[in-house]
Order: sequence, then C-alpha cells, then structure tokens
Amino acid sequence: MYTQFTTILLFLIIGACMVPLILLVGRYLRPANPDPKKLSTYECGELPKGNSWVQFNLRFYVIAILFLIFDVEIAFMFPVAVTFRQWVTSSQAKGVLIFSEIILFIAILLIGFVYAWTKGDFEWIKGLQKKQIDPRFRGDDLK
Repeated sequence: MYTQFTTILLFLIIGACMVPLILLVGRYLRPANPDPKKLSTYECGELPKGNSWVQFNLRFYVIAILFLIFDVEIAFMFPVAVTFRQWVTSSQAKGVLIFSEIILFIAILLIGFVYAWTKGDFEWIKGLQKKQIDPRFRGDDLK
C-alpha cells in the first residue's frame, strides 16, 4: 500500500530536483555576451525611442481577456460538437441532455458578453461621463 505513495513521493522529489539542475546546466552551457544592443528595448528592429516603461492602455488588456474567454468557449465546445453525433445515436439517448447543456453554456457566455457590451468594454474610444448635477444647485450661490 505504501509503495504507491513512495512512488509518488519519489516522482515529486526527482521533479523538484530537475528544475534547479536544468537551470544550473543551462547557466554553464549558454553563451554570455552582454552587449548594449542586446539589453536595449526591442521595437521591431527600429531604434528605441524614449523609456521602455511606458504606461500601457488597459483597453488592450480588457480586449485580450474578453478574446481569451470567448476563444476558450470554442475550445470547450468543439470536442462536444464532434462527439455530439455519437451521443444522439447511442442507445442511452443523451442527445437532449447534452444539447441543453450546450445551450446553457452558450447562454451563460452570452450573458457575460451582453454585460461587457453594456458596460462599454468593446468601445475603443470611451466618452467622458457627465456628472449628474443636482438641479437645486446651479452654482449661482458661490458668487
């Protein structure tokens, strides 16, 4: 019984030792030729302009995350769609159950899509929101 746990423990120890060993071997085998050109910021072969620490627009991040979410949706649905025919033709008749699960999965993702759309995350240029001003206060009292 304990031989199974021993095998797992031995596997974990060997795996934990391999990472530092490979990094150490790589340190001694790779060439080390520091050069200012190698240490500069890479800008598609052009000479770098300015500092490399530039403020990054968060819209790129939001669009990338939304793309990944909907891309993973396709990655999850493709195997189900490929094997859907087998489930429909099987003797257990799981086709309706599987189809309803796919529809539920798409509905959950569509709710997220509609939420991101109404929030304005798909708009590249967002307009400034005007602050709501209380109609009783017009600023005339500050004179």
